[in-house]
Amino acid sequence: MSKFSIYLVRHGQTYFNLYNRMQGWSDSPLTDNGKAIATKVGQALADVDFSHYYSSDSKRAMDTATLIKAAANHADEPLTPLANFREVFYGYYEGDDCSRVWSLVGKQYNVTSLHELLAHIKIEQTRDMMKAIDPMHEAEDNATYWQRLNGGFDYLKSHHDHGEKVLVVSHGTTIRSIVSHFGPDVDITTGPKNGSLTRLDVDGDDIKVVSYAQDLI
Repeated sequence: MSKFSIYLVRHGQTYFNLYNRMQGWSDSPLTDNGKAIATKVGQALADVDFSHYYSSDSKRAMDTATLIKAAANHADEPLTPLANFREVFYGYYEGDDCSRVWSLVGKQYNVTSLHELLAHIKIEQTRDMMKAIDPMHEAEDNATYWQRLNGGFDYLKSHHDHGEKVLVVSHGTTIRSIVSHFGPDVDITTGPKNGSLTRLDVDGDDIKVVSYAQDLI
């Protein structure tokens, strides 16, 4: 059975992050600060011997991974994008103001952020709630979301073993969701900062959360 470690890094700051916009499958460029964050992460992880570099197929994640590789003196190493590790798809609410959207999703709880909503319900429920209020009904529900993510983990398991370390640049809510799934006792009410590190150890079908949202810079 496969035995390896996944180093999950949240992408650098983007303009949608800066403007507090819903950023799922929609994309926006890294800010100058976001680029600097990615470079610092690469420097912090330069001594880790990664067997492969991955990112979601969102440009912000791929750009972050490219900057990390360069700063770690591994610019020539290949980068494999995996759509499985994209952010949640927010459907009709893509690009909308975050406070407005979460106040609609969590109306019964009188909240204005995912952080506040997670004090009342599990993150898995938030996806089904958003799909339910999406006027186009295209937001990703929890079952669809996890079918996608599980495909990503299956891919990594089929390609890595023997204590390898792999880097995966992904997204804030996706990292939160992964940690909630495999480490239900971990407090995810506070999300991972841009550039933070979350580590998972994989041993066959057993996936353990070793650390969550570690600040590298």
